[in-house]
Amino acid sequence: MSVFLPTLKQLQYLVALHDHGHFGKAAEACFVTQSTLSAGLRELESLIGVTLVERTRRVVRFTALGLRVVDKARRVMREAEELGDLVKAEGKPLSGELRLGVIPTIAPFLLPRLLRPVRQDWPDLKLFLREETSAAACESLNRGLLDCVLLALPFGCGDVESEVLFEDRLHIAYPAGDNPPASIRPEQIDEQRLLLLEDGHCLKDHALSACSRPELRAEARMLGTSLHTLVQMVDNGLGLTILPQMAIDAGILNGTDVVARPLEAAHPTRTIALVWRKASPRGKEFQMLANVLRTANERANAPD
Repeated sequence: MSVFLPTLKQLQYLVALHDHGHFGKAAEACFVTQSTLSAGLRELESLIGVTLVERTRRVVRFTALGLRVVDKARRVMREAEELGDLVKAEGKPLSGELRLGVIPTIAPFLLPRLLRPVRQDWPDLKLFLREETSAAACESLNRGLLDCVLLALPFGCGDVESEVLFEDRLHIAYPAGDNPPASIRPEQIDEQRLLLLEDGHCLKDHALSACSRPELRAEARMLGTSLHTLVQMVDNGLGLTILPQMAIDAGILNGTDVVARPLEAAHPTRTIALVWRKASPRGKEFQMLANVLRTANERANAPD
């Protein structure tokens, strides 16, 4: 009996349609015409003898079986990518394309200091950067859309390996006129004035965990969409906030009257790490990349 197997291209079309919910956008993501994508999906359905997608003028709706096939297709595509990665790993290390996810409370502060020395030391490495919140980055990693992620730990990211780069000290930022002491203990933080990032940013959870004050979660205002926004709010006297050392080193307080003081607590830091899927055959290469990033950060922080 003949066995007809879907092609990787057909599975790619199916996953793209599920991700975008629109034939035109899915075709654009796959760099094909809409008619090519539609024909490929019809051929797939004809091949396996079932309907995977219900088509109407306004809505793309997957059948129950279609959703199961999408999940399986994602795994098959990830395995196919890892097959290619296996070959790459045996070749020249840190060369070719590498998709790196970075969270918003790291990307604008750390990357400008690290990317230039990485490019200088490893010119054959083509880094494609994608900025996402921690949860979104981990989902992209586990779906195979990213190869590795620069993340702040602790954070549940699934079945991953990690390599610690450094510890990032947390500080409390005050508006001008507050005259804070040289360092701040958690009990000295006024929860009625505390401004934090909106849900989805792991820095908020790291900050609250470091302070070990459960009432802060209930009382603090989750307003900021970015650390830059929070700094501007503090500078305008609207409250105080928590900032990581890397943001201060990168000059986030420049041009403001905001004053930052180190947090004195049992665990006043967040851990910056590179994480990747345990199943990835490029694990040794990612360990090498972690060493490169760690060394570049040490160089950037070294006294002149």
